[in-house]
Amino acid sequence: MYVAYIPQLNLASCGETLEEAEKNIKDATEGFFEATDKMGTTKEVLEEAGFMFDQEWKAPEILKFEKMRVAV
Repeated sequence: MYVAYIPQLNLASCGETLEEAEKNIKDATEGFFEATDKMGTTKEVLEEAGFMFDQEWKAPEILKFEKMRVAV
C-alpha cells in the first residue's frame, strides 16, 4: 500500500502501487479544486493554507519531511 499526501492542502490518497497512489492523489486534488471553484472559495482556501500569489500561486515551504513507520 502506498500513501500520497499533499501537506500544504492536507489531502491524502492511496493505492496498491505507486502509480495508482499518484493517480489517486491527482484525482483527489482535481476534485478538491473543482469543489472550491464551485463554492467560490479557492482563493480563501489557498491563502488560509499559506499559499502566496505573485503572478502564480506558490505553496508554503515545507521545513521538514520525515518518513515514519509505526507498529500497530
